[in-house]
Amino acid sequence: MRRALWAFVLVLPGTLSAQEACRPDEVVILDGGSGAAQARFSVEIADDAPERARGLMHRESLAQSHGMLFVYEAPQQVAFWMENTLIPLDMIFTDRTGRVTRVHDSAVPLDRTPIPGGDEVLAVLEINGGLAAALGIGPGDMLRHPVFGAEAAAPCAGE
Repeated sequence: MRRALWAFVLVLPGTLSAQEACRPDEVVILDGGSGAAQARFSVEIADDAPERARGLMHRESLAQSHGMLFVYEAPQQVAFWMENTLIPLDMIFTDRTGRVTRVHDSAVPLDRTPIPGGDEVLAVLEINGGLAAALGIGPGDMLRHPVFGAEAAAPCAGE
C-alpha cells in the first residue's frame, strides 16, 4: 500500500480538474464512471512506424510520472512485445475516443510473446509495470490527449 501511495503522489503532483486544456506532451487519465481525474503522465509520442518499433527499448528506467503514447493513423489490430525492453511495463490500449479497452499488467522484460491489444486500437499508453493497478486504471477509463480530437470520450477544454 505504501508503494502504491508513493506512486500516486509522484504521478499526481498537483490538482487535476475534470475539464482542462490538453497538452501534446501530457496524458490525463479520467475515471470512466465518475469522470474524476485519476493520473497525469508526461509522455513521449511515438506516432510513426520507426518510433513505434523502437518504443521504450534499451531503457534502464522510466520515471513514475512518465510514459510513452503510441499513436496510429487509424484504429487497427495491434500487438506489442517486450524484445529489447529492459523494464516491466503496463500497456493501456484505447479506442478512437481514448476510452481504455484493455490493460496488460506488468509485461515481462525481454519477452517476445505477442501481447494483443484488440482490433480497434488507436493509441497505447505504456507506463511502469504495476502502476495501472496501483492507480485503479482499467477498461472504461478515459485518456485525455489532443490526439483523440472531436471524438474524444474526455474532450479537452474548448472541444
